[in-house]
Amino acid sequence: MENLFGTNYTPQQIAAIFIGIFWSILFLQSGLDKVFDWKGNLSWLKGHFEKSILSSMVTPLLGVLTFFEIATGAISAFGVIHLLITGYKNWIVYGLLLSIISLLMLFFGQRLAKDYPGAQSIAIYFGIALVSIIILN
Repeated sequence: MENLFGTNYTPQQIAAIFIGIFWSILFLQSGLDKVFDWKGNLSWLKGHFEKSILSSMVTPLLGVLTFFEIATGAISAFGVIHLLITGYKNWIVYGLLLSIISLLMLFFGQRLAKDYPGAQSIAIYFGIALVSIIILN
């Protein structure tokens, strides 16, 4: 597969493109859902965390999480475009690092809310993120 400058993509670059697309879809959809359905998400999360130490901080934490998810998805998408043009994967790696931070926030919240099945599903994404970083190094 050739890039825009006529050179071939390596298997690692091809993997990076698909990894970047995966995280872009995941986090842009999740973050934009929170933006466009703020009230619904806030209502659900207030109920989800009503018996945890986070109950009084749900609104600002939702804002922080939304920011991180959109930033993660946008940087991952930019990373794909950047790689296609330049051949460098560094922005996809930055997106992966933000993915891990976002996933740790989600995991922390699920554990505090004692939603163990929810935390388990986030742990799977976390493992995929770690494998993605290993693939790109």
